[in-house]
Amino acid sequence: MIIWLFGQPCSGKTTLGHLLFDHLHTKGEKPILIDGDKFREVFNDVNFGKEARLKNVERAISVAKYLESLGHFVICSFVTPYKSMRYDIKQLMPYTRFVYLTYEGKRGREDYHVKDFEIPSTKEEDFLNLNTSKHGEQDCLSLIKFKFNI
Repeated sequence: MIIWLFGQPCSGKTTLGHLLFDHLHTKGEKPILIDGDKFREVFNDVNFGKEARLKNVERAISVAKYLESLGHFVICSFVTPYKSMRYDIKQLMPYTRFVYLTYEGKRGREDYHVKDFEIPSTKEEDFLNLNTSKHGEQDCLSLIKFKFNI
C-alpha cells in the first residue's frame, strides 16, 4: 500500500509520516517514508516553481511504485498542490490512499505556501481530510489507521 500525505508546508505531513512509519514498523510491516524535503535534497532540487514540483512528484511516483513492488508499505509526504499531480498518482498507482492535511492559524512557514494550491474536492478525489489544528498527532494517526484499516 501507498499512503500519500499532502498539504501546505507545516500542515503535519512529515510528523504524521514518522508516526505512521513507527506504527507500521511495530506491526512488522516494512515501511519506507519518502519525505518531500529530504527527497529534494537527494536531487539537489531547490526550485519550487510549478514545473519543478511536477518533476519532483514524477520522480517520487517512480520511486514509490518501485518500493511498493518490492513489498514495502510506502508513505509519501509531499506538498502535491495540483489536481493533475494527484490524478497522475491515482492513474499510475490506483491503490494509493490520500490524506489531505490542513491547519488553521500560523505555524511559521506561511511564506512557503503554494499560492495556487488546488484544494481537493470530494467530488474529484478520494481522500481523508484531516485538520491538524483540531486533531492532535495521535488522533490523526488513529483516524488514518481506522480509515485505511492498518
